[in-house]
Order: sequence, then structure tokens, then C-alpha cells
Amino acid sequence: MDAQEVTERPWDGLSVCVAGLGVSGRAAARVLAARGARVTIVDARDGEEQRGHAAELEARGVAVRLGDGESLPAGTGLVVTSPGWRPDAPLLAAAAAAGIEIIGEVELAWRLRPEGAAPWLAITGTDGKTTAVRMLACMLTAAGHRALAVGNVGTPIVEAVAGVPGEPGEPGESSPREEQEPYDVLAVELSSYQLHWSGSLAPYAAAVLNVAPDHLDWHGSMDAYVGAKAKIFAPGCVAVYNADDDTSAALAERAEGVSRRIGFTLQVPRPGELGVVEELLVDRAFTDDPASQAAELAALGDVRPFAPHNVANALAAAGLARAFGVPPEAVREGLRAFVPDPHRIQHVADVAGVAYVNDSKATQPHAAAASLAAYDSVVWIAGGLLKGLDVDDLVRSCAGRLRGAVLMGRDRHRIAEALARHAPDVPVVDVPDTDTGAMDRVVAHASGLARPGDTVLLAPVGASFDMFANYPARGDAFIAAVERLSRDAR
Repeated sequence: MDAQEVTERPWDGLSVCVAGLGVSGRAAARVLAARGARVTIVDARDGEEQRGHAAELEARGVAVRLGDGESLPAGTGLVVTSPGWRPDAPLLAAAAAAGIEIIGEVELAWRLRPEGAAPWLAITGTDGKTTAVRMLACMLTAAGHRALAVGNVGTPIVEAVAGVPGEPGEPGESSPREEQEPYDVLAVELSSYQLHWSGSLAPYAAAVLNVAPDHLDWHGSMDAYVGAKAKIFAPGCVAVYNADDDTSAALAERAEGVSRRIGFTLQVPRPGELGVVEELLVDRAFTDDPASQAAELAALGDVRPFAPHNVANALAAAGLARAFGVPPEAVREGLRAFVPDPHRIQHVADVAGVAYVNDSKATQPHAAAASLAAYDSVVWIAGGLLKGLDVDDLVRSCAGRLRGAVLMGRDRHRIAEALARHAPDVPVVDVPDTDTGAMDRVVAHASGLARPGDTVLLAPVGASFDMFANYPARGDAFIAAVERLSRDAR
């Protein structure tokens, strides 16, 4: 084998340990095995579901070790870790101590890109990533591009890049099983975990939507969390930043070697920004003369569901799309074609003049604040696992909007204490129940506090795992309880 062939086939025979049998881990293992690597995937779990995945992977030549997620397989030359594995996990710590490189699935995907691969338009932020990346994909599609939303959403990015089919029934699988037609461009959602384990990726354009404390238990500090987010602004990229968010703006300002900095704002935009003028989303960055010209992109009514933070998501997506050459009319068409994901400021029903809204995805203070800011008079349903995050600033900022509050979940007492300090006149109902009927009682109490014109808003500000399998299950319970309330009110 000559030197050129070695360079072109760097994965042949490389012993790779893939940490985690989740979606991204399985995707990485399949792609690496198809490239000739000797792959061992490890996971501490050893249940029926894991054994089913193991059988599928073993049929593709992947070794699977279940029940031990701590020890590093002998001979490992590279570790590809799943996003949820903390840097101090024993296996990763052992690899680091041995000088073995550790990367994530996103970094692996970047290294696997073939010559002429689709450029990446990447999005990160504490909140709004999934919504913004799906909006972006719709805009790109409306402009005639073969585009796909990948990364922390939809198809694993390593499969979209490598063209290797996924598992039966999974997004990304072709039928019959054959390599996918290449994409023109990828809309990439990146979490702080994924960025932490990335070192060389360089998107064509990238956006930081917002930055607020989150995942500090994983990163260890706010500085480390912000540092991970900052890696998205790689040299050469168009840096799209939130001019209304100090940290996002500072990251763009400090980014070295970016080709251009483009702001977005909910205010009237300055030259070089996208923003809002009366009822319109406008562009003063990608016109022939930004100092004197603005391009109309869409109307506020084209943003669904409508809320200030969702307008910001739309502007960020539009900034990336316009950086890639998408015309204004495709931005509007894309926003109109966008179908919001459930559990994100999802209007459920109107009952007796009261709107019921499900934002179960609001699992930390920054997300809950954005949700609460969208409504003038709110009966707030909150509670869950706060993950050590402080809620005082949130309660202080929204106190004037609160008609009442109904609290549930393990850390509800901390929200109650904040309400007592900053909104002492707001009536609060404490629901300690955790049984399957708890959400019905929560909704019933909220209904009792609400008046016509109010919004009963599930914006929990905490994770769901104390009472529910995940945030969709919590949102589904709320929807079902509201539907029962609506039937009883007829």
C-alpha cells in the first residue's frame, strides 16, 4: 500500500472505542466499521434494548461490550464519545491519561467529509437550537437546495456526511439500503457537549442564539460552558450573533479569523444586522448597500408559534440562510412551511376564555423566561429538577405577569421560596402528588386561578425526570389533562 492510499484510508485497522450505545454512538460505530476500523462499542447498560442494538451492530462487524462502561478496551487508538458522557467519566479519564485522543460524533463527521462535501451552517445556543435549525432547513429547501437538519436533531450527522444507511426504521435510512444522494448543505444543531469534543470543524457560517447558565454540572463552570459554545465561531466562518445577548455578541467580537460578523436583533437593525421594523423582519446585512437599503424577509405573522424568542430564532436562521445566498422570498416561504415541534410554546386549547399552552421543553430558567415573556397574564405551572440552577432572577423578571402559580415536582419548594421573595401577592398552589393523576390536579388548580384572557402556561423551568420519563411525556400529560378539562367544561 503506497503513501497516498494510506492517507486516503486512514481508518483501516484503527482500533476505535465508541463510548455509548445511544443514537449517535451506534451511528459512529456503523460508519467507522464501514471504513475498515476495528470498532468496540461499550455501554454500562445491559438490557433487552441494548442487546437488540448489539445484535444489529455485531452483524456489521462491530464488537459490543455491555455492562461495563468504565474500562478502556486494550489497544484503543481513538475514543469516539457520545455527547452525554462527562469528561470525568472513568473511561474517558483513562483515555486522557494514556494520551489517547477523544473526539465526539460531530468531530468524527467533520473528519469523514469527502472532497467537495456539503458546507455546514451551524447553530448553537442555550435555547432555541432545534427550532432555529429546522427553520433554517426549511429556508434552504425553499431556495431549491437539497438540505437536511442534522446534529442534535434528526439524522445523526455522521450518517448524513458519510452516506451510510441507518438502522431499519430510523431517520437517514434509504430504501432499498443504498448510499444517500449527497446533500448541497447541512443545517447543523450543535450542543455544548458536542462542541466540547470538537477541535477542527469549521462551518461555512455559524450562529450563537443566546447563552445562559446550563449544564454547569457537566462542564464544571460557566467559563467552560461558554468556552465550548465559542468553538462554533471557527476561522473563516460567517459569525452570526445575537446583538441583544451580551455573551453571544462578545463571542463573535472575540472570534479570531472569522470572515464576517452579522448581528440579529429584535430592534430596528443597524447596517450589518437583521432585525424588526414595525411588523416586518428585515435584512440590512446582505443587501448591495446596507447603509441605505433593507430587504424585507418576512412578516412577524410568518413566525410560528409567535413569541419574541421565536422571532429571534427566525432572524438567526435567516442570517445563516442569507449568508449562504438564499433569496428573501425563500426565507419567507421557509418560515411559512416550518412546522413547530411539539412541547415548545404549543397552544393546546382555549377553555372558558383561558388559553392553555404547553412549553414542557422549557427546562431551565432562560427558556422559561422567554416563554413567560410571550404572555401578559399567566398562571404558571412550574417545577421539576432544577439541576442546581437559581430561579430568583427568573421570578423577579416575570412577577408582574403572574396571575398565579401551581407548583409540582421535587424542587418546587425552591420556586415557592423565590415567589415568596419577589412576588408575595401571587397566589401559589403546592401539589406534592407524583402519581399518574397529578397533572390533572395541577391543571384543575391552574384553571381555578385563571380568568378569561389569561394563559395557563406549563413552563416547568426544571427537568422532568422526578415525575416523568422525559419532557415530551410531561407535555403529553399536560395536553391530556387539558383535553379532559375541556370535555368536562362543555
